[in-house]
Amino acid sequence: MIEEALSHKIIGAAMTVLNTLKPGLDEKLYENALVIELRKQGCIGEQQRRFPVHYDGELIGTLVPDLIVDHAVIVDPKVVTAFTDTHLAQMTGYLAITELRLALLLNFRHAKLEWKRVVR
Repeated sequence: MIEEALSHKIIGAAMTVLNTLKPGLDEKLYENALVIELRKQGCIGEQQRRFPVHYDGELIGTLVPDLIVDHAVIVDPKVVTAFTDTHLAQMTGYLAITELRLALLLNFRHAKLEWKRVVR
């Protein structure tokens, strides 16, 4: 499994955040708390790192993932009823642009954390 130990750390940190803050808050609050929790575990969390996107040699815009942990895993906190194909497709695109191999979707909507691994 790609980045297995780091994935476990991230998911564990997300569970701690959800158990502390409870469901029902804005995604950004969970993201900020997750960065703090990961830092306590010795991880580096980069928020809103910018990646240029090119098409046919020309810059067409910038991709800004919510969070990248230890330069290895894209983390996208959500507060949604359920993950959709759109969420999965977005992470696939993020992985292609960043050239990373793993993204984690984390859903803080319910009392029990839900997560989904997306692998390139």
